[in-house]
Amino acid sequence: MIVIIGAGISGLMLAYELQKQGIPYQLFEAAGEPGGVIRSRRETTPDGASYLRELGPNSLLVDQNLLNDIDALGLTPDLRFSKPVSKSRYIFRNGAYRKLPSGPLSLLFGPSFFSWETLKAIWKERNNRTVSPPDETLSQFFRRRFSQEIVDYALTPFVTGIYAGDPSRLLVSETFPSLLKHERDYGSVLRGFMKTAGGERKQMVSFKEGMQMLPKAIADQLTALKLNDPVTGLIRTENGWLVDASSGSFQADAVVLAADTSAAAKLLELTYPGAAEAFRRLDYPPMTAVHSVYKRADVAHPLNGFGGLNPRIENQFCAGHIWNSSIFDDRCPADEVLLTTFVGGRLAAANTELLDEAILEKVFAEHKQAFGIKALKPVHQWLARWERAIPQYDLAYAEAKRHLPALEADGLFVCANWHGGISLPDNIRKGKELAKRLGQWQLA
Repeated sequence: MIVIIGAGISGLMLAYELQKQGIPYQLFEAAGEPGGVIRSRRETTPDGASYLRELGPNSLLVDQNLLNDIDALGLTPDLRFSKPVSKSRYIFRNGAYRKLPSGPLSLLFGPSFFSWETLKAIWKERNNRTVSPPDETLSQFFRRRFSQEIVDYALTPFVTGIYAGDPSRLLVSETFPSLLKHERDYGSVLRGFMKTAGGERKQMVSFKEGMQMLPKAIADQLTALKLNDPVTGLIRTENGWLVDASSGSFQADAVVLAADTSAAAKLLELTYPGAAEAFRRLDYPPMTAVHSVYKRADVAHPLNGFGGLNPRIENQFCAGHIWNSSIFDDRCPADEVLLTTFVGGRLAAANTELLDEAILEKVFAEHKQAFGIKALKPVHQWLARWERAIPQYDLAYAEAKRHLPALEADGLFVCANWHGGISLPDNIRKGKELAKRLGQWQLA
């Protein structure tokens, strides 16, 4: 039997695939609902207005394989595809949100977002023969191949808004290994993008009642899922593992850690103290999500895009904003707009230490300035905190990763967002791949 600890999306997908292969498993989850960081909340006010808030991931990029999986789960009728306007992305610069170029041609020949010096650096990157040294960070990589302006106004807001990270700490080899592959195989990042740009185009989707419909649909298919049942101990035995949980003890041939590094470290501290200590060092910066509602008539900005990110150099309080009601229908009443604002991350972790009321006030003040809001206050505001938001692929992660081969040799595997990619498609893929490996492992 395979024991899986953690019912986030990767643990759920792993269990689902094992079940389809007929491999016995038991999935344990300490919380009362599946999905990990995927949390959707439908808010209905006394006057009947309805709002759909995402506390974690707001959308999912799908290819045909993922669409097939969604259909197999019976979720196709609940699929919601993003509006075309969501392809537009904005960066805050010089007091306003400016649209990013959508591709190489608009970058070089359209309205200029970057200076001529940076445009020349982008053009010359094709002939940049420098190579990445060991442990190069994202900032160092983009500065070496492009310019500081690219670091300040493209890389940093992206990494802060999407990964809650600091590009001067994240390793390019761990966070975006494809960049090194382009550099190695094509001698240029731009040339590599052009050579590999012909793949299947992905679509952005959500679901009628939000992203949590996906993990719930997977969980509904599982025959061996235990919620509110934390694993409290792991003991190595001659035949595998003895797993102690709230509901009892279970013998396992292999164990999969699909929980965060804090939970994994507690379970490993007696058997693998070195790995446990390395896991504890992994960084999860705090992040706070604020959902704000305004009357459409009170917002001057057209909000014609996915959202806007804030470069650290612009000294904004927030990391960025997603314009939810511009991306999907039915997130709020038609005469209103719904925004998700992110506060914190590694570069601004202190901002999350403020009281709720202070954060809400600062977010509203920034909204007023950036979006031309004339209302005296939001129609509604909600706040959700993540004390440990997104794992960082930095030097501490590189050290922790070195312990994984020894663990796997003893039948202990990792399938979680802190190893091998943090995105939803990454974690769905990892669950599928590990299920195949475990099937072959049992036959060996």
